[in-house]
Amino acid sequence: MKALDKIGEYYVTHHTLVCHPTTPSRCVRGVEFSISYLPGERILLRWKVAGAQGLVVPEFAGASRADNLWTTTCFEWFLIGDGTPYREFNFSPSQRWSAYGFDRYREGQHTADVAEAPEITTARGDDIFTLNANLPFSVLFGARAGGVSAVIEETGGVKSYWALRHGGERPDFHDAASFIQIV
Repeated sequence: MKALDKIGEYYVTHHTLVCHPTTPSRCVRGVEFSISYLPGERILLRWKVAGAQGLVVPEFAGASRADNLWTTTCFEWFLIGDGTPYREFNFSPSQRWSAYGFDRYREGQHTADVAEAPEITTARGDDIFTLNANLPFSVLFGARAGGVSAVIEETGGVKSYWALRHGGERPDFHDAASFIQIV
């Protein structure tokens, strides 16, 4: 686990995602991820995309659950405990989100219960795009490792797949070998 940096009243970890070599981006230079452990038993997940001039950002669609968010720009977070079941969270710039549970690798998919919907916010500048997902700390209960990823769509239909690390010839965000220790 990376060391926690104390910043004011909260702690934060930083990670750099890497692009899968078979899906190069056109303009995106990098994707960074951080988890901030906030007072009040909250966590803030933040993805920061550098080189976001051509980033396709889904339009605001309202804060609610939706499926197939990964078909365009989407940010993902996976959590696994001491067995094979794991959870997947998807966060869209449209403010749509999803949460799934899996009994084992890519099998037994079901809608995961969440005590509280994530609060998703975005910001865009000339070169940088950020997505924040604010969640209750309780989503971490039982988790020991996690995966972080991003599907990045750029104008012209170019898609790149970013993760903490890639283990196969094709991008596979469900591969627990790409997860890192989080607790």
